[in-house]
Amino acid sequence: MTSRSGALRLGTRRSLLATTQSRMVADAYVERTGRAVELVGVTTFGDVTKAHLAQLGGTGVFVSALRDKLVENEIDFAVHSLKDLPTKQDPRFTLAALPARHDHRDALVGTHKFADLAPGARVGTGSPRRVAMLSALRPDLEYVAIRGNADTRIGKVHSGELDAVVLASAGLHRLGRDAEIAQIFEVEELLPAPGQGALAVECRADRPDVIEFLRVLDDRRTRSAVTAERALLAALEAGCAAPVGAFAADDGHTLNLTAVVVSIDGRETVRKSAAGSPSEAANLGRLLAAEMIAEGADRLMGEHSH
Repeated sequence: MTSRSGALRLGTRRSLLATTQSRMVADAYVERTGRAVELVGVTTFGDVTKAHLAQLGGTGVFVSALRDKLVENEIDFAVHSLKDLPTKQDPRFTLAALPARHDHRDALVGTHKFADLAPGARVGTGSPRRVAMLSALRPDLEYVAIRGNADTRIGKVHSGELDAVVLASAGLHRLGRDAEIAQIFEVEELLPAPGQGALAVECRADRPDVIEFLRVLDDRRTRSAVTAERALLAALEAGCAAPVGAFAADDGHTLNLTAVVVSIDGRETVRKSAAGSPSEAANLGRLLAAEMIAEGADRLMGEHSH
């Protein structure tokens, strides 16, 4: 079950952000349980390919190599950015813990706020969702598809190649790059990707000992919120190539979910909200997706289906 030292083996992608996130989770387990956790670096297809994520089918490209290591019993559990995980459940694995979510919002890195960028300014992002929603706000800007880690992307601003880049606020915070944020977008302007800001702790479904250990970091409100967001995404049958944004918040009594599907040019939008019991999170997501499809969301997604 463990390494020779008796430590649990945590599989992580090798990027700086992934190892930083995994180290945070490992430290939290050590603090809560006293049990040693060691990081095992894994190179994934998503880390080495030069293709754009939307062309790769998006979700899953960072996940499969980690899951292979779980199956081969080379690691005991893995930490993923939740938004990288496919919504379709794989019965071999279980999400043993969803730790308390960090900031769910998107951030603009650059020297000017979004409204102050000059017409024609070049804004970099790897996300069709961000391009579609930002185009709705500022169709006069040029949106440039970029890849690479946060350092690489921010470097394009410092070098003058781009005027700004849009990244997840949580990732910038975890990397200690808050000082470079010019603006954080509120959800009224830019709805995040389903699960954004949340981490997923995954292990094999046939390891009750590991599941029991990992469960101590599970946050109930985070779990209900992201369950609703991901159920909506699954019901819309949307991969990450579709501009879908969703955010849910659980105040302990009520779960509020807002979602949007935007045409790739930002001109057409279907945006809906719903509220329900946190215990009915998945159902809430599916019902809201059905309402959105009834209002034409599937047509907007069909325009650029993968």
